[in-house]
Amino acid sequence: MTSLNFLQFFLYLAVLLLLVKPLGAYMGRVYQGERTFLSPVIAPVERLFYRLSGVRPDGEMDWKTYAIALLIFNLVGLLCVYILQRLQQFLPFNPQGLGAVSPHLAFSTAASFATNTNWQSYGGETTLSYLTQMLGLATQNFLSAATGMAALVAFIRGLARHTTRQLGSFWVDLTRSTLYILLPLALLLALVLVSQGVVQTFRPYTTVTLLQPAQTADGQTVTEQTLPLGPAASQVAIKQLGTNGGGFFNVNSAHPFENPTPLSNFLEMLSILLIPAALTYTFGKMVGDTRQGWAILIAMSVVFILLAGSAIVAEQAGNPALTALGVDQNASTLQAGGNMEGKEVRFGIANSALWATATTAASNGSVNSMHDSYMPLGGLIPMWLIQLGEIIYGGVGSGLYGMLAFVIIAVFVAGLMVGRTPEYLGKKIEVFEMKMASLVVLIPVLTVLFGTAIALSFPAGLAGIYNAGPQGFSEVLYAFSSAGNNNGSAFAGLGANSPFYNTTLGMAMLIARYALTVPVLAMAGALAAKKKVPTSAGTLPTHTPLFVGWLIAVFVIVGALSFLPALALGPIVQQLLLGAGRFF
Repeated sequence: MTSLNFLQFFLYLAVLLLLVKPLGAYMGRVYQGERTFLSPVIAPVERLFYRLSGVRPDGEMDWKTYAIALLIFNLVGLLCVYILQRLQQFLPFNPQGLGAVSPHLAFSTAASFATNTNWQSYGGETTLSYLTQMLGLATQNFLSAATGMAALVAFIRGLARHTTRQLGSFWVDLTRSTLYILLPLALLLALVLVSQGVVQTFRPYTTVTLLQPAQTADGQTVTEQTLPLGPAASQVAIKQLGTNGGGFFNVNSAHPFENPTPLSNFLEMLSILLIPAALTYTFGKMVGDTRQGWAILIAMSVVFILLAGSAIVAEQAGNPALTALGVDQNASTLQAGGNMEGKEVRFGIANSALWATATTAASNGSVNSMHDSYMPLGGLIPMWLIQLGEIIYGGVGSGLYGMLAFVIIAVFVAGLMVGRTPEYLGKKIEVFEMKMASLVVLIPVLTVLFGTAIALSFPAGLAGIYNAGPQGFSEVLYAFSSAGNNNGSAFAGLGANSPFYNTTLGMAMLIARYALTVPVLAMAGALAAKKKVPTSAGTLPTHTPLFVGWLIAVFVIVGALSFLPALALGPIVQQLLLGAGRFF
């Protein structure tokens, strides 16, 4: 790692961690119904929402009612996005006259944005109208993120409360997540992005004359280029802050109209992990022991630092096949060095590899470089971060409740080792909690591996693979890892816009989101009903360096054992072949 790479890495981490406490404390006040500096402006709007919708802000729900409200709300959102795509040719704000989206692609996209996955089998500028992007996708970017945050808050209440079945109101948690947290942050970020050159307009696409004519592969001369426009900045802001990731344009944040400058790149990359990291402090504040939140944040950060650093080193080392040909891949004043294939020159190695790590540590999925062009080990790191369940910071809400499921497992296993009933935050961890935590861990694993096996067993799945050997296998494995963990990024090189992949990946997204959220809420309900157990000499401390190390060991071992055979068939064997002078 060069000194410049190290400086960029350190600056990013420093700013991220410095913002954890102030933002986390603010979110804690929001969810506990306390007054904030935005209350004079937002509280009247919040009360108006409740009056118009007939919601009682003091009315609470048990876990079943909370889960039903969440599922129905998300189902309605999915249907609205689907219908909007199917009818977009008849609707306004469609200056390019784009037609209806095919049924299978409309289903995949609707499932994707409703579940906070934002997997895209299409190019935004050639497929979706301004209205579909704004009213459909950007709206779901807010609401799917707020849904994950609401589910997390319900789970935290389950840990904090005792002898009750009430977890709060889904409608109140959803409204407060949107009005007090996501909207203000997105508005601020969008304004900054516009100042950096991210487009925000309703004007139709613009045709410009090239400064220098170009020749196509068939010998034709091209003198003009069409520049896609649209209200991009507002969608880019929430796609990053809500760990959504869906790009307004096809190449996502590698596009200069989505991410034009080093400052926009830094802020967008910071936004990916900002809320997930800060929610660890919110957790500590709401359970009455901030040390618990700091312990989880440290566990996340240790793994993130190691993996992000490894990705940067792997990419900076370059391609050994090119080294054997005498190609200079050393960093210098004239070049970034390393493996620059698929990366923007204006971002270089560090900002590309760091973004790839951050976007897969969270359930974001936005990209500023093409993961398919990474070195095998450089590409393995984003893939494995997704396969861990995106618990290293993770998606807004979903990442932390996924990590807390691992905490429950770690506490339970530690209790078995010493022959004592395990406890966490004064709650006994018993059979039901372990069953629910096991579902949270196992469902994504089964979804990914079965989905990959099905795709590799049917002609319709094999037809979409454009690369032979381990690279083709990795592309399919990455696609189902991304869908089965609600990430949304892709290795590319896979023809995913087909009835087979749109349907199977869409189903994987729905399973990965809702088959996990319901067990989390069930576990929250069971924990809330328990009595609080007094701390004793036999209680396992869950805020110490020892427990942090134990927690890391648990989720790394589970992740490694679950996917190691599949990874051995993809990026690992590809790296071995590359080291022998062969690559695919």
